[in-house]
Amino acid sequence: MRVDNLTTLIYITRGDKCLFIRKTRKGDMNLDKYLGIGGHFESDETAEECVLRELYEEAAITEGDLENFSYRGLITFISSEYPTEYMHTFTATVADDFELPERSCDEGELCWVPLKEINDLPVWEGDKIMFDYLFGSMKDSGFFTMKFRYEGDRLAEHMEKNW
Repeated sequence: MRVDNLTTLIYITRGDKCLFIRKTRKGDMNLDKYLGIGGHFESDETAEECVLRELYEEAAITEGDLENFSYRGLITFISSEYPTEYMHTFTATVADDFELPERSCDEGELCWVPLKEINDLPVWEGDKIMFDYLFGSMKDSGFFTMKFRYEGDRLAEHMEKNW
């Protein structure tokens, strides 16, 4: 059984690129936005189990493919239009010669995006703050927590803390 307000995301880098999924499912709150791979917890799953299951389901990537697999932070996403979500955020790397398996994903289109271009993608405003903790000036800061409150698609308030 799916747990609606607990989710995971993983951002995987290969060299100077990051793996994203452009959401294409009609009716999805993330339609046409670029996100890391992830999804909702199933009952009795840990955050790690959830993110690894979602990663395999959406991209056919296994834990054995990953290097530097790390639990990076917890983000509270509050919206005027959608239920609150608690997003457990991970990062990992793959080898420079890693190729995605040939398969389609019903969640959207998988793509490698140069890290220098990720802030130009259509993403939630708060993701750009998170990207600084994952890939920018705060990348070596350790575990973080963030709270993003949205009014529609506009980021109305945010808080961040490095632990």
